[in-house]
Parts: sequence; structure tokens; C-alpha cells
Amino acid sequence: MTVNNAVSNRIKKLLKEKKMTQYRLEILSGIQHGSMQCIMNGRNKTVRLNTVMMLARGFDMSLLEFLDDELFRSDELEID
Repeated sequence: MTVNNAVSNRIKKLLKEKKMTQYRLEILSGIQHGSMQCIMNGRNKTVRLNTVMMLARGFDMSLLEFLDDELFRSDELEID
């Protein structure tokens, strides 16, 4: 699994947990719809740290809380 896939899966999980739409997350995080679509559809090969920070803020959580998931602890996570 790539880092982008892990971020996308984490977003999906949090959207469901928080009963939030992707559109609402885009508004709260300040991430444009096209950029969010690239992340969610796997067209984006790399996710920058500032994007992850914006996502965390959109979910009203710290960066560490966003990254605190098994997805990011997996030995099979491709970091290239």
C-alpha cells in the first residue's frame, strides 16, 4: 500500500466515523475538490505533509491523531 492509499483510506474511515461528507471536509480543510478527488481516486502519487495537515485540521484533529492508525504503522507501507 502506498502512502497516498493509506491517506485515502484514512479519510474514508474518518468521514464515516464523523458522519461527514467529502464536500464538507473540502470546505473545512481548504482543499480544492479536484485535489481531493486526485487523493481519493489514487491519481495523486504523493501526498505532501501540508496536505495531510490541512486534512487533519478539516477533521478538527491534530496531525498525530490523523496519523494514529494501523494504516500508517504497517510494515508493508511503501514510503518511496
